[in-house]
Amino acid sequence: MTGLDRRPVAATDATLARGPLAGFAAGSLGMGVWVTVPGLLLLYFLTDVLAVGPWLAGLALLLPKIADVLLHPWVGHRADVEQTRRGDRRRLLLLGCALPVAFAALFAVPGGLTGGPAAAWVAVFFVAGNLLFAAYQVPYLSTPADLRIGYDERTRLMAFRMVVLTLGILLSGLLAPLLTGGDTATRGGYQRMGVILAVGMLAAMLIGVAGIARLRGGAADPTPAGHGGWRALRTALRDRQFRWLVTAYLSMSTATHLVLAGVPYYAEYELRAPGLTTVLVAAFVAPALLVTPAWLVVARRVGKQRALLGAQAAFALGSLVLAVGRPAGLPVLIGAVAVLGVAFAGMQLLPFSMLPDVIRAAATDVAADGTVTGAGTYTGVWTATEATGAALGPYAYALCLAVGGFVASTAGESPAQPDGALAAVRYGFGVLPAVAMLAALLLQRRYTLDASARAAS
Repeated sequence: MTGLDRRPVAATDATLARGPLAGFAAGSLGMGVWVTVPGLLLLYFLTDVLAVGPWLAGLALLLPKIADVLLHPWVGHRADVEQTRRGDRRRLLLLGCALPVAFAALFAVPGGLTGGPAAAWVAVFFVAGNLLFAAYQVPYLSTPADLRIGYDERTRLMAFRMVVLTLGILLSGLLAPLLTGGDTATRGGYQRMGVILAVGMLAAMLIGVAGIARLRGGAADPTPAGHGGWRALRTALRDRQFRWLVTAYLSMSTATHLVLAGVPYYAEYELRAPGLTTVLVAAFVAPALLVTPAWLVVARRVGKQRALLGAQAAFALGSLVLAVGRPAGLPVLIGAVAVLGVAFAGMQLLPFSMLPDVIRAAATDVAADGTVTGAGTYTGVWTATEATGAALGPYAYALCLAVGGFVASTAGESPAQPDGALAAVRYGFGVLPAVAMLAALLLQRRYTLDASARAAS
């Protein structure tokens, strides 16, 4: 920004009570289902149940996310407008609670559809689901910036969220493959899975709405709405600290969703045991339940930036071990996935607690015309970036499979895969995420706000 003045920010000394914190975090249980199950199963559902070619399957998952780049910042601005007019963002949160309906429909593909028509069905409901997800997630993640809390308390708030989000990811990641029928998954199994998990999503998301209301009742100090549209997007991206943080997070999101998309293929075609999908998901997600408090301690001691760089480096190294495949031995491979899980916990906690640091720093800068960009707009750009990574990861893996000559099939078929496809399964699961994470590390090094944000608190 140019022509900036300083605007006083309210004191940041509030300590949040555990009850409202837990209620707020509960909303992430429902969101964990959405960020996990489509990333874990949707590509496999398309290629191995609905007979959609890998290139078309990847496109069906990528194109809906392109709309998110435009929709999420718009949703963010609407959240800021709601905040200004009504004093909260509750209406958007309640609208987002329709997400479970779109989730269930995503896997309820009519029995006669395969190939292109099936891909179109999935793409349509993926668009609807992503919009509803934005309606909930954007105001939800604006909450830390709306509260009168400091550097460490933001990390504590997001640690609560991270533990519950991890629980949602773990439960849905373990239950979803089992509910579909496991090794003998069918269309009916996917439909059943969608309905059962949708019910749980709805309950958790409604609890989250109530939790946010309790938090805001005790420590609200919302950032102003500012301007909207393309102007808000440009203003947010001109913020140097936000630009480097969000670009690094794009690479992180791409890498982690690539790994999730590759798990069923790696288990079936590299490890030759489809049942290991559940084991690998557990090894990836479960460590976060144990290590999130440790990441909180590390962040307080060395700062969020240094802790995050360590998590990114660990993820890249663990990915390269997975590229070795079966010769490394199953215990080593499961251990490598666990290392990815430890790093994943840090990469969920730390960037999300750095985002409100950036928003709060920007809120002290008033442009020459007296406007600022609100928390919702920043968060909208952030969630658009997350959604883009969630699409780029599976798409990159799908392209890798297509280059290798992977043969798509319907449920119950087991076509022989060429050697090139088997190599693509392995290297796509190991080398590609390592490259994406190394890029994230290099980008993250350009972020320099952490020291001053820490000192200010």
